[in-house]
Amino acid sequence: MDKYKKLASNTLIFAIGTFSSKALSFLLMPFVTRMMGTGDYGAADLVQQTVNVLIPIVTLQVNSAALRFSLDKAANKADVFTVGVRTTLIGFTVFLFCAYPLSFLTINDFRLGDYIILIIAFVLVSSFRQLCQQFGRGSGHVKLFAVDGIISTATTLLFTILFLGPFKWGVTGYITAIIASDVCSVIFFTFTARLYNYVKPKCLDKTIGAQMLKYCTPLIPTVVLWWIINVSDRYMVTYFIDSSANGLYTAASKIPNFVILFSQIFIDAWQLSAVDEYDSDSRAEFFSKVFRIYSGGVFAVASVLILMCRFITKILVSNAFYDSWKYVPILIIATSFSCIVNFLASVYMAEKKSVMSLLTALSGAVTNFVLNLVFIPRLGANGAAIATVCAFLVVFVTRGANTRRYIKIDFKLPILIAQTVIIAAQSAAMLFVENELILYVAEIILLGLMLLLNARQISELLKLVLGKLLNKKRS
Repeated sequence: MDKYKKLASNTLIFAIGTFSSKALSFLLMPFVTRMMGTGDYGAADLVQQTVNVLIPIVTLQVNSAALRFSLDKAANKADVFTVGVRTTLIGFTVFLFCAYPLSFLTINDFRLGDYIILIIAFVLVSSFRQLCQQFGRGSGHVKLFAVDGIISTATTLLFTILFLGPFKWGVTGYITAIIASDVCSVIFFTFTARLYNYVKPKCLDKTIGAQMLKYCTPLIPTVVLWWIINVSDRYMVTYFIDSSANGLYTAASKIPNFVILFSQIFIDAWQLSAVDEYDSDSRAEFFSKVFRIYSGGVFAVASVLILMCRFITKILVSNAFYDSWKYVPILIIATSFSCIVNFLASVYMAEKKSVMSLLTALSGAVTNFVLNLVFIPRLGANGAAIATVCAFLVVFVTRGANTRRYIKIDFKLPILIAQTVIIAAQSAAMLFVENELILYVAEIILLGLMLLLNARQISELLKLVLGKLLNKKRS
């Protein structure tokens, strides 16, 4: 199959699974924000983000190694999965002995100890779900990945409505719904992909285990550093202001997730193609062309979201959360650059250069932490958003320069700079122009410039996707 057609095919398959699960978080927002106050919603988010930073530490980020090594044609997949299972179980056992100190963590009006049992269950179940997903994806079970996304969507919807509605469990119900859905996902993958056949109690190849741990160990601090860039803002907003302010900031972050939705669908497919095509003679041309199409799509989606952010906020959240729109434009800029940075991570993945992924993420984490301390006390929650933008810009510059050692991607910097200027101008207009007529005339003009600038890239993207759809219908 042609490499572009294969990329388009995998993108469509992943779109089915990813879109359904990600779109659910937006569809549930009106219900969730009505059933939970700003304080409870902020607390639920802190529990979820705490688990997100614990998982890579507990599991040694072995799910990333399971994906990368299962893509190697010569690798014994049973050895790969067994290493993943053993590492996860050993890490979780150690975590159980270290979980007690978390009970004493208190940030302003938020006490983590109130949810420690939920956190332990959440870490165990989500760790295995990530392992099953990544190993299944790397082993060629891309269609099962899509079906799992649909099942996850249905179960999360069911449990969330049940636990927040009739049961009225609040924060506990919100988190329990995610845990229950993840349990269903693990069961589904275990039996449909027959993952039990890949578990070897004995005769494990120690070489593959050592190679996997060498690859994934540097990714532990890398993921923690990404957490610092993406999520530490919420703890610092809670510390400097309160949980209610964090609830608004968290609600605002849901709209930029539309950009991540577009990005993640593509990145899941792109990682497979990046490894497959990395040894080809035309890899620089392939990476450059795909980058231009991808970045054009990311910035076009971002431009539309900035234009529509007030309307989307009004639809998605209750009246108590409406002011969260003020944080959305800057968060969309930050999210756009996080998507661009994720594309460059595929180079490190293909090269197995996880240490460089760590060092470049470190530059962004330090930038984010320092600027949060400076901006949040002075600018409030928007200060956290500005700090995140700066952090991702720093990571993009360092990764863009460093990855040229391995592959020379043509970024078309003048176009990239023009795209950034347009969404920055849109954000400034949305925040500071009070006359609505002038505001939306300016926004529409800027959106038109963005679409004109990316006309070729959008056209190529549509040809790839529509061409694949038409071929499927004919067959």
